[in-house]
Amino acid sequence: MAELALAVSFVGLAYAAEALEISLQHGSTPERRTRDQLLEVLKRYDTQRWTFTRKIIIDEGAIPHSHPVLTLHTRHLGEDLLLLSTYVHEQIHWYEESKPKQRAAALAELKKLYPEVPVGFPEGAGGEESSYLHLIVCYDEYQAMKSLVGERQATEIMRRWSEDHYRWVYRKVLEDEARLRAVVEENELGL
Repeated sequence: MAELALAVSFVGLAYAAEALEISLQHGSTPERRTRDQLLEVLKRYDTQRWTFTRKIIIDEGAIPHSHPVLTLHTRHLGEDLLLLSTYVHEQIHWYEESKPKQRAAALAELKKLYPEVPVGFPEGAGGEESSYLHLIVCYDEYQAMKSLVGERQATEIMRRWSEDHYRWVYRKVLEDEARLRAVVEENELGL
């Protein structure tokens, strides 16, 4: 595993002197291109409000995940808004992780609203708890994307995700936005 670490400083919007530490897992061309694309995207969109960790790994063989280090794949080369949405999604996991009491209360409410949730790809997450958790994360992702790119494009992205992964979760985010907003806001998990 050849890991190349690169501290990248960039100027743009609210990030003037701040840096991300981006590591490339294999140093491949797709990983370098994804890193460059991500930096360009983050220059265009002010994601400071949704940035909770500055360490990022780009790994062409990984499924995106938030912990222990935020890891992105190379799947969205040339699709800036999908890369942005994935980045925001994984950052939001860091936020909800910092609020365990609020998260637990919200999950209890969600279990009452949705007594059964799908588990496993493509409809749900890896486990029941994770499927419930993703209702919160994906709701916050949708709100963040609305703020970043507007409601029309954010809705298009959520629809695309609802045909790709966490399908049931993203459909619920679109169908039950008001119900999810109430749970998220009541438990102080909104961004």
